[in-house]
Amino acid sequence: MRPSASFLFRSVKAAFGPDAVVVLLTGMGVDGAAELKQLKDAGALTIAQDEESSVVHGMPGQAIKIGAAKLVLPPEELPEH
Repeated sequence: MRPSASFLFRSVKAAFGPDAVVVLLTGMGVDGAAELKQLKDAGALTIAQDEESSVVHGMPGQAIKIGAAKLVLPPEELPEH
C-alpha cells in the first residue's frame, strides 16, 4: 500500500499553506487525516465528506474524529464553499 492523500496534502501544505482549500473524500483507512489536521492548524480551509454520502467513511471519518475538518459536507455542497 502506498498512501497518496498524505503525500498530496504534504505537498499542498508546502506550496499553499494557509491559502489551501483541501477536501478529503470517501476512502478506506486513515490516509490523509493527519495531514489534513496539519493543514487546518496552518489556517487552510479543510473539508471532510459526511458519513451519509460516503461509500467508505474511513478516511473522512478519521479526519473528523481528530478534529481535522473545519467543515463536514456532502459532495454536492462543496462548490458553494
